[in-house]
Amino acid sequence: MFGRKKKKKLHDHIDSLIGSNTHIEGNINFNGGLRVDGHICGNILATGDEHSTLVLSEQGNIEGKIQAPNVVINGTVTGPVHADEYLELQSKAKVFGDVYYGSVEIQLGALIEGKLIHLNNLQPEKLVTLIPVTSD
Repeated sequence: MFGRKKKKKLHDHIDSLIGSNTHIEGNINFNGGLRVDGHICGNILATGDEHSTLVLSEQGNIEGKIQAPNVVINGTVTGPVHADEYLELQSKAKVFGDVYYGSVEIQLGALIEGKLIHLNNLQPEKLVTLIPVTSD
């Protein structure tokens, strides 16, 4: 209506589900869509295309690093979050760690205890060379 495009929901296509009664200890690599309703103690890494999406539901809990192009969080994360493309923090989201994002949407009620770092603003460390001054 009024020329606005309807935003496509990232979590419409889920390939894998980790159920609410599931507890995993170890790293997870995924491609496509992954929804986590359970508890994971380990790192989660998206391998594959730039459309891979991790969805963490309200009852979900992750202790470890998250790295995926698209991340939607409504549960609890203890560790850094790297969302190269898009990050959505829904109202029940709790993130205890630094957050790296391409673009971000934060809903009222979301909690972040860490730094928000926009990926386009990252600059490599500057190299400083000291040149001694000689008097002639």
